[in-house]
Amino acid sequence: MNKPIVPAFCLIVLTLCGFSASANDNEGLGDITFTPGATVDFAFESNGVTLSGIFDVPKGDTKALIVIVHSYGETNVRNWISYSPERKRFNEMGIATVLWDKPGLGKSEGTFDINQPVHESAQAVLDAIAHLRRIEAPGTQKIGLWGGSRAGWIAPIALSQDSDIDFWISISGTSAEDNYTYLLLSNLPHEGGTPELAEQLESEWREGCRLFRTQGSFPDYLIATETLRANEYITNMRGDWPNRVEYELRQLTCKDGSCPKMDDDLCEYVWIEDFDEMLSSLDIPVLALFGEKDLSVDWRKTRDLYVRTIGQNPNASLSVHSFPDADHGLNITKTGSMKEMNALPQWMKVKTDGYFEVQETWLRNQLTRTVSR
Repeated sequence: MNKPIVPAFCLIVLTLCGFSASANDNEGLGDITFTPGATVDFAFESNGVTLSGIFDVPKGDTKALIVIVHSYGETNVRNWISYSPERKRFNEMGIATVLWDKPGLGKSEGTFDINQPVHESAQAVLDAIAHLRRIEAPGTQKIGLWGGSRAGWIAPIALSQDSDIDFWISISGTSAEDNYTYLLLSNLPHEGGTPELAEQLESEWREGCRLFRTQGSFPDYLIATETLRANEYITNMRGDWPNRVEYELRQLTCKDGSCPKMDDDLCEYVWIEDFDEMLSSLDIPVLALFGEKDLSVDWRKTRDLYVRTIGQNPNASLSVHSFPDADHGLNITKTGSMKEMNALPQWMKVKTDGYFEVQETWLRNQLTRTVSR
């Protein structure tokens, strides 16, 4: 499918007059003048509400567009100057960037839901891209997705539904299942526990999951998880453990040792079913960056997942880089713990050496790459 591009005349005069989308093309969401070197307001409709954000226009020719996909939590893209260093570096390369606030935040309509379904978030990405193509925004001739953490679920969903998205940069990406168990146990030694205790609790967690999946009795479950359930840090972070009624009621959904929307190892929630197949089907270049001190997401598990899926697809290309001194946000860290991450103000956080350079080198290759599908 051919993608709409900025008309040749506008490319020639872009540095003089900018590119303006008409109100009719914008479906009542107002005119946009894509002035070179400016950050302009951007709005589109998705899931029944109007979402509002900003679009950064490079000063010179616009070679591509990166759609920034949010991670977990609240947003305020204007007041927080979100992802400012990344946007600046991309713009200097001639790559436009766009991002918007989640529903109910910033100038976006709707109600904020911190646990918004990932498929709903992915639909917003697809709707934004469709709108940008419709108004022939600068850079839509070559579109990529960029995002961290939770975006590791959102981006593949969008990519699997829009084959004309050209590339993906994954920052501290995710496996199919939730990583909360990994987060709790990895951070335990920094919250008054020890590595040995974390190993014991992980073993109990795994045995409790096995008993639950295979119709083990509630008394046996209580015995197997005694130390785990008694740990104050884990319980405070996780919440209450199931009582007998809850345990046995949930067991009714399990069959042949597996439970719907749960992985078979630690009984973590599975965000995307058949995630392996979804990743394997992505016929695009992918750059995956990880911090080796990431105690929020099991980066090794995700790396291995990407290698055996995207990495085995002859129509795709996978580049993986991990940084020994980086945390979940790819900032330089001593421990990578949540305690350290939360204690350090954002302005004091420093990206690991090579974070920007690796992306820029990879992107330059993508900008010269001819897409043939």
